[in-house]
Amino acid sequence: MSLFSSLYVGTSGLQSSQEGLNVVAHNVTNTDTKGYVRQQVSYATREYNFLSKNITGVAQKQIGLGVYISEVRQVRDRFLDLAYREEAGRQGFYDVSYAAVEEVEGILGELHDATFSNAFKNLMYSIQEMAKDPSSEVNQGLFIQYSQNFVEASRNAYSDLCDYQDKLNFTVTQKVDRINQLGRTIYEMNNKIRAIEAGGIEHANDYRDARNQAMDELASICKIEYDTDVHGNVLVKVEGHDFVRPNEVNEMAYDADLRTGFYTCFWPDSAETEILPDGTKRYIASTAPVFDLTAEISALRDTDIGSLKATLLARGDHRANQWDLIDEDAYDKVSNSIMMNVMAEFDKLVHSVVTTINDVIASSADTKTGYLCQIQGYNENNRPIYVPLQIFQRIDCMDEYTYDPTNPNAWNGYIVTPEDPKDPATWFSINNLKVNKDLQQYPAHLGMIRPDESVDHVTMKNLLERINQKDFVLNPTLTNKISIAEYYTNFIGQISNSGNVFKKLKENQDLTVDSVEAARQGTIGVATDEELTNMIKFQNAYNASSRFINVIDECMEHVIMQLGS
Repeated sequence: MSLFSSLYVGTSGLQSSQEGLNVVAHNVTNTDTKGYVRQQVSYATREYNFLSKNITGVAQKQIGLGVYISEVRQVRDRFLDLAYREEAGRQGFYDVSYAAVEEVEGILGELHDATFSNAFKNLMYSIQEMAKDPSSEVNQGLFIQYSQNFVEASRNAYSDLCDYQDKLNFTVTQKVDRINQLGRTIYEMNNKIRAIEAGGIEHANDYRDARNQAMDELASICKIEYDTDVHGNVLVKVEGHDFVRPNEVNEMAYDADLRTGFYTCFWPDSAETEILPDGTKRYIASTAPVFDLTAEISALRDTDIGSLKATLLARGDHRANQWDLIDEDAYDKVSNSIMMNVMAEFDKLVHSVVTTINDVIASSADTKTGYLCQIQGYNENNRPIYVPLQIFQRIDCMDEYTYDPTNPNAWNGYIVTPEDPKDPATWFSINNLKVNKDLQQYPAHLGMIRPDESVDHVTMKNLLERINQKDFVLNPTLTNKISIAEYYTNFIGQISNSGNVFKKLKENQDLTVDSVEAARQGTIGVATDEELTNMIKFQNAYNASSRFINVIDECMEHVIMQLGS
């Protein structure tokens, strides 16, 4: 082996050790960088110089020329990446679901003793006090006041539920925009990585880190599948639909429902279109939906993945009310939605309270004497026409009388329109509810003194019995009858149970994600102790190569000096 050839060995050692030190420094510098993956140097031997070849010989006469860096690679575990991204998507789903239940509990006051909880309890208390002494003006005033508080608290709570629905609706747009942004990032990283690695000389590891970080975040928002093609592009599917392709990104879009304003997610590249009267083209979102929100939510079927899907499910597709509990078919359309389920049962609770009180008062009313009645108008003899008194009225019921002498029946006042089971517009609902204005101004008009001047204990006793009578069900899927007081308890209990379920699922999922991430970080994370060990190794290798070159230099100097003499 010539001395000049030996210099190649030493030089390759210096270069390889220097590159190893650079990689160690890069790792240590990025120890706390989010998304950074530990890099590792891989060595390979340079080609040999063959002095002679003898196929019959035991060993070939060849001279090594040292080593070189074959690649600087990332240290990743593909299976841990798959597990992490799936579990992170499931974590995102239950995070949103649990947050929605927590919001509902806060609105209804079961966490912080807020308005509605107190209003309901105070109304029940005022009915009990009225039952003790119905003729007391103090009790009557308390009853009307708490009835008004109940209406206002109900309306405020329902309004807060609607506001949270709107917040979730806005979140949908943010998440879709973020999905598209991440898709574009992955596509851009594909192009950059392909351009750098096309020569087969180096790996674009930092760009790969950025792409993998985008993949991690995308997996938490929606269910993804991905693969790598022969050119190194990562191709992504979202909910089974091609999203990131080699030459494009099929971006997701959202469309607002004209009636509710709620957004629906769809794929523009697959959706049908229609031409509007003004000549513009409009996508028909229903022809290419991103999600099947009617599917059963199950971990076995992987239908509980992605925060975007959870947001859409929690929000629902309309403002729910008691009409959504009319039968099981109607309830099936809202049962998967946290907000719609709560809003429908809440509206039914308020409806049950209002109609029960009104029905009991109406059952004791006497339209002949005017007891527990109000004037609807006057007949042809100019005598008042009495109708049963309503504690609660619909907003469409006018508070001022109008009278047309040419049409004695043209009276609009406290007109009682019965509920039509087939027409929700005639139902008492949170959105159309008010307390009788006359009773608000003069609670003593409630009276509770019969024409024979006896105190009417029977009516209030009947009201107490009706409140405790088991005439209601929470929703159409249940068969056990409950009272109004039990309805409220069961309603809150159902929300609490849902919250506990989602809380446990969220906590278990957090543990699962943390466990997988810890295992993943054991592979991709930077361990400073290990890197310092590598640094010492490469430094010693560098020093050894330097010593080797010095020895060859001394030998060459000795040979030259001897020949010169």
